[in-house]
Amino acid sequence: MSHRAGSVELIERCDVTKRIELSISCGDCVRRGTSDCEDCLVSFVLGEEPGQLEMTSEEVQVVDLFHAQGLIPQLRYQPSTTPYTR
Repeated sequence: MSHRAGSVELIERCDVTKRIELSISCGDCVRRGTSDCEDCLVSFVLGEEPGQLEMTSEEVQVVDLFHAQGLIPQLRYQPSTTPYTR
């Protein structure tokens, strides 16, 4: 779709090429509710009540870079065979 604004044509584009490369559900993690959970990347990003974190491959690369520089905690996710229930 395009719009005319004065003599400049603005073209709207949407990026549908972003694909989810990493999807983590805290309900599936054996470390849920432990000190490892408190110091996990997912808790750092989502806060006290983490749920699910999804990232594209580009976002994963940025996270790896930030972690390597000590700016954010590492991912401590470890999948469980039974989902977490409250």
